[in-house]
Amino acid sequence: MKSIILAGGFATRLLPVTKHIPKPLLPVNGKPIIDYIIRNVEQIDNVDKIIISTNKKFENHFKYWLSGLKIKKDVELFVEPTMSEEEKFGSIKAIEYIINKKKINDDCLVVGGDNLFELNLRNFVENFKKNRDPIVALYDIGDVNKAKRFGVMKLDENNIVKLFEEKPENPKSTLVSTACYIFPKRTLKLFSEYVNNGYNKDAPGFFLQWLYKKTRVVGYPFKGYWFDIGTLDAYTECVNFFKEMKVNS
Repeated sequence: MKSIILAGGFATRLLPVTKHIPKPLLPVNGKPIIDYIIRNVEQIDNVDKIIISTNKKFENHFKYWLSGLKIKKDVELFVEPTMSEEEKFGSIKAIEYIINKKKINDDCLVVGGDNLFELNLRNFVENFKKNRDPIVALYDIGDVNKAKRFGVMKLDENNIVKLFEEKPENPKSTLVSTACYIFPKRTLKLFSEYVNNGYNKDAPGFFLQWLYKKTRVVGYPFKGYWFDIGTLDAYTECVNFFKEMKVNS
C-alpha cells in the first residue's frame, strides 16, 4: 500500500499566516500538523511508501522539514509544477497526476495534510481489508449548519454509502467526510476518467459524490477529535485544544 499526503494547496483562507509557510507545516503544540499525520501513517505495516504531494512554491520548505524527519518508512516528496492559487491542480488532479507519473498500481491511502484527527489509521486499514472497497473516514459533526461546509453522507446498516452530497444547502445528515480515504488499486483508473470528463478537480468530495454511484463505497465513522484546518478560526481552535490536552495530561 502507498500513502499519499495532500499538501499542495496555497491556503489563501489562512493568509497572512500561510504567506511564507505551507499549511501542513503550521505548528500545533510545538510540532507541524503533518508530523501528527506521518506518525499515524507510520504505524501501518501495509504502507511501504509515503508520498507527500506539494507545489513548487513550498518545495524547499518541505525539503527542509524532511531533512530533520526521523522515520523508518520510505518518504518521498512529489512536487507539482505550480506556484500560485490560480495554477493549483486541486486535490483530485493531484492524486491523478501522482498515480500516472509514479505508475502506481497499488492500494492508496490518501490523507489531507491539513487534517488532525483521533483516528487510528491502522484500524482504518484493517477495516478496508475486509472487503477492499473504497473507504472514507467519517465524523459526526453534530450540527446541520456546520455540515453545510462539508461532504455529507448517509449510510445503510452495513455502513455502505447510500447518499453523498458535497456542501449541500440542506444536509440530510451531520455525518461528514474527512480527508482520509483508501482507494483499492482497481479504482485508480477512475481518477483519470473523472479528470478527463472535466469534473471538479479540487475538493475530493466531488469525486466521492461521483464514485459512490459507480462502485460500492464504505463509510467508517470514528469518534474523538477532528479538525479541518481551513480557516484562521479553525487553526486557533485546534491550537487551543491541543494546549488543553497538554495541560490536562
